Amino acid sequence: MKSLLSLLFGLLLLCGSAIAEERSPDALVRQVTDDVLTIVRQDKDIQSGDTRKAIALVDTKVLPYFDFQRMTALAVGRNWGKATPEQKKRLTEEFKKLLVRTYSNALTSYKDQTISYKPSKMEPGETDVVVKTEVVQPGSKPVQLNYALEKHADGWKVYDVIVAGVSLVTNYRSSFSQEVRDKGIDGLIQMLGDRNKQLEK
Repeated sequence: MKSLLSLLFGLLLLCGSAIAEERSPDALVRQVTDDVLTIVRQDKDIQSGDTRKAIALVDTKVLPYFDFQRMTALAVGRNWGKATPEQKKRLTEEFKKLLVRTYSNALTSYKDQTISYKPSKMEPGETDVVVKTEVVQPGSKPVQLNYALEKHADGWKVYDVIVAGVSLVTNYRSSFSQEVRDKGIDGLIQMLGDRNKQLEK
């Protein structure tokens, strides 16, 4: 759960205004952190376990800043190239739904975590960077939390999150590959759909 919470808070940092999108990735993270965490701390419904409200928050504040198709492609690995356009669309939709529900469930367990920042070096013209931060949890060791972002025409978007040295997308790759070996691409889509239904309960 700590890893999920760390991941969630990292993702929430990346929401912001259109003005924020024009800033560098690390400046964007710094700018919106206080605002987002203040909202979460003040929302008693979410703290009380209101998953629907948490999902709405994630939908609004997090999704616009993620490249879910690239994340899904990286998670599926070499099998992505075997999928039809329709299968790729369904895989992306189900994987996005899984991540949103996972983050939303973790959000309802928010306590007193804070974020510290690591020095960031970015060369002029770079379009692919890693922003390094650390989640400080009272009574626990800090958790390293890094974001891989790519610059798009409409701003920076996250395509991977690394929690305590573990990549989000590659962490799913092994189980996804096994599912494809056993039941094919459609089997993976079904597995993701079933998992999402379980999280809805």
